[in-house]
Amino acid sequence: MNKRFSDYLNLLVLIFLVTGIASCNQTTSPPPIDPLNMDLGYSPGDDFYRFVNGGWLQKNPIPEEYSRYGSFEQLAEENEEKLYALLTEIRKDRNATPGSNRQRIKYYYSSAMDTVTQTNLGTEPIKFIFDRIEEIEDKSQLTEVIAFLQQIGINPVFGLRAGQDRKNTEEMIANIGQGGLGMSDRDYYLNQDTRSTEIRENYELLIEKIFILAGHSKRKAKEARRRIIELETSMAEASMSRLERRDPYATYNKIEIDELKELMPSFKWDTYLTLRNLDIDELNVGQPLFFKNANNLIKEKPLDYWKSYLEWNVLRSTAQYIGKDFEDAHFEFYGKVMTGSEKQRERWKRALASLNSAMGEAVGQEYVALHFPPESKERMIDLVEHLRYAFGQRISQLPWMSNTTKQEAFAKLEKMNVKIGYPDKWTDYSDLEIKDQPFVLNFLAAREFNIKQNLAEIGEPVDRDKWFMSPQTVNAYYSPTMNEIVFPAAILQPPFFYPHGDDAVNFGAIGMVIGHEMTHGFDDQGRRYAKDGNLRDWWTEEDSNRFEERTEVLVEQYNNYVMLDSLTINGRLSLGENIADLGGLTIAFQALQNKLEEGGRPEKIEGFTPEQRFFISYAQIWRNHMRDQRLMQQLNEGPHSPGEARVNGIVYNMKEFYEAFDIKAENSVRFIDPELRAEIW
Repeated sequence: MNKRFSDYLNLLVLIFLVTGIASCNQTTSPPPIDPLNMDLGYSPGDDFYRFVNGGWLQKNPIPEEYSRYGSFEQLAEENEEKLYALLTEIRKDRNATPGSNRQRIKYYYSSAMDTVTQTNLGTEPIKFIFDRIEEIEDKSQLTEVIAFLQQIGINPVFGLRAGQDRKNTEEMIANIGQGGLGMSDRDYYLNQDTRSTEIRENYELLIEKIFILAGHSKRKAKEARRRIIELETSMAEASMSRLERRDPYATYNKIEIDELKELMPSFKWDTYLTLRNLDIDELNVGQPLFFKNANNLIKEKPLDYWKSYLEWNVLRSTAQYIGKDFEDAHFEFYGKVMTGSEKQRERWKRALASLNSAMGEAVGQEYVALHFPPESKERMIDLVEHLRYAFGQRISQLPWMSNTTKQEAFAKLEKMNVKIGYPDKWTDYSDLEIKDQPFVLNFLAAREFNIKQNLAEIGEPVDRDKWFMSPQTVNAYYSPTMNEIVFPAAILQPPFFYPHGDDAVNFGAIGMVIGHEMTHGFDDQGRRYAKDGNLRDWWTEEDSNRFEERTEVLVEQYNNYVMLDSLTINGRLSLGENIADLGGLTIAFQALQNKLEEGGRPEKIEGFTPEQRFFISYAQIWRNHMRDQRLMQQLNEGPHSPGEARVNGIVYNMKEFYEAFDIKAENSVRFIDPELRAEIW
């Protein structure tokens, strides 16, 4: 037995002593680092992910309704219980003002829970949509129907929405891009591997089943299936891959409307824009080649193909809202086949998810009033500024970056905006009419409202108060065009954030999340945007080349990270997230050291030094189970690496990790020689 392993056996004794004392008090909540979640049969130098999370993985098998289950899902479940209590109270409120958000929430959620009415009515509430499709007499009418469908959130062929002009981020412009596929990636249509073939075959069965449920004969359902697959495969062939779309310059093609008409003359663009209430002279076309090929499809494919395809878009988009048989068929493919989930989540949870999507800020305003204490925001502000300062330190010390580029980086970091908890200005839902009617109609009404809200921004100044996640979302994001990092209230809870926890666990968890989002402003995509959010090259050519050389180390490491049999991570597709993980953890560690210098080093807690607690806290937030189907989907579609790789793929690149656990080459399976480690920010 080597000395290092012996030390950890001794530590195990200490840990269980601490645990035993804590268990005497039944009201004591688990500590930020729960020793029972660890597995000291693993050495930190061999598999840090399982050293930290092995006990948790054994105690928490994946529930049937999940395809992935870990820290994010556990916190989301806790959040759902809080929201369920809130919804229960709202549903009992007989004094809700007519036309108020409370009344909208009440009607929407109640209609979502009324499965009897949904099943009894089936497609009847949306018969008017199918009638519009059936009434098409020639292809010239496709434009009107596509515009009508897109206005209620059903997007055949392509999508259109407002967004910042990437080269003039003070203005909002129209953006159109490829779409129209029923499977989540174009490669499922094109690849001939066993998994893609299995998915494709099951997707075809789904189409046929849904058409039969909608009242078509088996013969007509089979014919519709053939037409739809033929059309969608042609669209997939013309679509940009996920990797190609990671280049922001490749998807920035601002053109005049007349140029769009030349690109796709078979589509009546003047009619389309009028029906969508848009008066614009120019827009950004994400994938011009796709639209050129879509034009050919409209010319070449018979009208019956398009009518089947449009009907499928309606059925696929509404299947979860028109009765049990449709919903079960939808889950059979999108749940079981695609992700491996064994059963649907409880009805109230599905209803809640739909409500959050439809009226996120209406629910969020009620949520934060009950569940977001002001002191959490105050501590988060302190954490953010420590991370910002530490990032500046790291930039100043970079040996590979010139002073010219450093000055631009400092300016971008300094200007990076921060939003914490919830919006200062809430969405006004006054024009959203939710009432006592079938669920699918409330669903479509909310879709139409949100689309109109978005399109109304075209040609207007950018609203910098706007949020793109609701407060009750367990997540965070960085916006390159806004140059801002955003942390909704829901993620500011254990195991990500401990309002009264020690600095080490907070810097290792939420501190790393802060650093991760900051680093997105400087990853392989984010670095292409300047301090004002504009798509502009602010790097010297030499620095750009040196940056890419350093990122290649990370690409190569992840390309060789085996996750399932012989399947590996796509290091190129996941590069942005991997850079953000490495940069975020490195910056958070620097910030912790600064904090400890300010307040003094504490004694060990539960047998661990601050540095050890930092890395353990980081590893805890990425613990999860994942079904094979979901794992294969994630490896194919990215952009995030699986949880295990977000831990082991990162920590073994950091000298601070080796020092914290006294790891040497001779006692570590995963030891990386210093000259082979990835070090970027």
